[in-house]
Amino acid sequence: MAGRSRASHRDRRSRQLPHPAAERPALLCQPFSSGVQSPGFGQRWRRCVKTARLFLCLAAFLGVTLTGNPADADELVRFESVPVKLSAFRIRKAAEQGEILSQPPGTPLLGYLSRPQGDGPFPAVVILHGCDGLRLSVKDLWPQRLVRWGYAVLVVDSFTTRNIQDTCQSPLPDRVFDAYGALNFLSEQGFVDIGRVALMGFSAGGTVTLDATKIEGNEQLMERKFRAAVAYYPACDANQGDATVPTLIMTGDRDNWSPTERCRKRLARLSDNGPPIELDIYKGTYHDFDAPEFKVGRRVLGHIEKYNPDAAEKSIRSVHAFLRNYLAN
Repeated sequence: MAGRSRASHRDRRSRQLPHPAAERPALLCQPFSSGVQSPGFGQRWRRCVKTARLFLCLAAFLGVTLTGNPADADELVRFESVPVKLSAFRIRKAAEQGEILSQPPGTPLLGYLSRPQGDGPFPAVVILHGCDGLRLSVKDLWPQRLVRWGYAVLVVDSFTTRNIQDTCQSPLPDRVFDAYGALNFLSEQGFVDIGRVALMGFSAGGTVTLDATKIEGNEQLMERKFRAAVAYYPACDANQGDATVPTLIMTGDRDNWSPTERCRKRLARLSDNGPPIELDIYKGTYHDFDAPEFKVGRRVLGHIEKYNPDAAEKSIRSVHAFLRNYLAN
């Protein structure tokens, strides 16, 4: 139902969910356990080791791993943001003064593209990083997870080509155009089903995700559209109303960087006929709760960032179900 908030308060005793153990490859050459070695053992062992080395070199050459990872390694790609279009008013005013304005080009960007094995076409997810740029959980962990689920993934690097270190104290307004530039890039990839692409952002990237999919925002100027949106701990705009696509927002009740109250107020403004917005609030949880690099909490600009494995695992399950629901054929 549109406007329903599923506030996932964790009042009951939480338990840590087990993480799948990484598979360990079996030994290619198993030495004898007995202390007595048979004649010719040394020669056979050397042949076995040589064979194992050849196998490992072949595996490295083919780009496969012994763990059976289904994903192709992420590829550095280049594309442009969607150009910021000049308004008709600005063009007209310039013409009145004898000036001819041309539309500016898009900003060159870098991205990291990952995909499942096979021909596709696959549904896809565009990922936007936070104000501190790319980090392990955004650049590696989430793409690996999404590829295992069957999605192609494009992680957008909004900083490198702009020579920016962070935007934690000065937001970068053009990132909405970065998101749609990524969508345009994916439309040129034959293995992507461009009608099934979600936008997913973290912190400041989550805020951009909400801006990119809000009613009467820049989305209405774009030729291609996202199918769904996922925002981790965004700064909600309490004055925003409906979204243009189904949206999942996840945050913690102790997050003073992205206060949950603003998200609650936004949901209170939803109409009855807009796409659903789901709000999951995790009790006892701070900013960046899904990022294992913050197992030891830290304070940044007066805000606490801290990993919460229980909330992270539950949010991952929510994302999995949400994408499966809204990116299905």
